[in-house]
Amino acid sequence: MNSRASSLVSAGLMAIVLTCTAPLFAGPPLICHAIEIGNAQTLPWVDLNYRTENNSYNLQNLAKDTLAILDSNPAVLVRMETLRRATLYARQDPQAAKELLTRLRARATEAREDAPGALAWFDFGYLVESYKQWIGKNEPNPAAGVEGYGWVKRAIQQRGDDPEMEFAAALITLTPPNSDHRDHVQKAMAGAKTDALLAQNLASRFGSETISGILTAQSSER
Repeated sequence: MNSRASSLVSAGLMAIVLTCTAPLFAGPPLICHAIEIGNAQTLPWVDLNYRTENNSYNLQNLAKDTLAILDSNPAVLVRMETLRRATLYARQDPQAAKELLTRLRARATEAREDAPGALAWFDFGYLVESYKQWIGKNEPNPAAGVEGYGWVKRAIQQRGDDPEMEFAAALITLTPPNSDHRDHVQKAMAGAKTDALLAQNLASRFGSETISGILTAQSSER
C-alpha cells in the first residue's frame, strides 16, 4: 500500500475519535462505534448512555455470559463487539467489572501457546484496553496499571496473519498513535479484500467510496 492510502486509512480511524460523542469522553475508538458482526451471537445490545435502571440485563451474569460467547470460538470481530458491550455494562457495576477482568486474566495466563491460546490473550488484552478507554479516572477500574496492548501483540505474533486482530490493534494504538499503528493499519487493509465483514467495518467508518478507492489502489500496486 502506498503512503497516500495508508494516510487515508489513518485519517479515517482518527475520524472515529473526532465524530463520536459520549457523555464524558471524546469518543474512545474501542467503545464509541459498534462493530458490525452480522447475525453472530453476542451480548444484548447496549447503548453508550446505558444505566442499570434503564435495562433489565442482570449484571451478575456478565462474566458468565461473556465467557460463554468467547469460548464458542467466534471470529475476532465478534470478540471485539462482545467485549465492547461487556465494557459498557461493566462500568455500571465495579464488582461485575472486576469479576470479568479477573476471569479473563486467569484464562489468558493459563492458556497454551497455540492458536486457541492466542485468542484468550487477545480477549484479555482487548478488555483491558477497553476498560482503560471507557471507565472514568475517578471510578474503580480493575484495569488501571495493566498493559493490554502487549497481550494483543503477543496474540497476533502467535496467530500470524490475522487482519481482524490487526484492525483491533490499530484501534488500540490510535490514541495516541503507537509506533506500530501504521503497520497494523496496513495489515488490516490488506485483509479487507477477502474479509467482507472487516471491509464493511472499515467502510462504515471511512465511507464506502474511500474504502473502495483504497482497496483499488492496493490491488493495482500488486
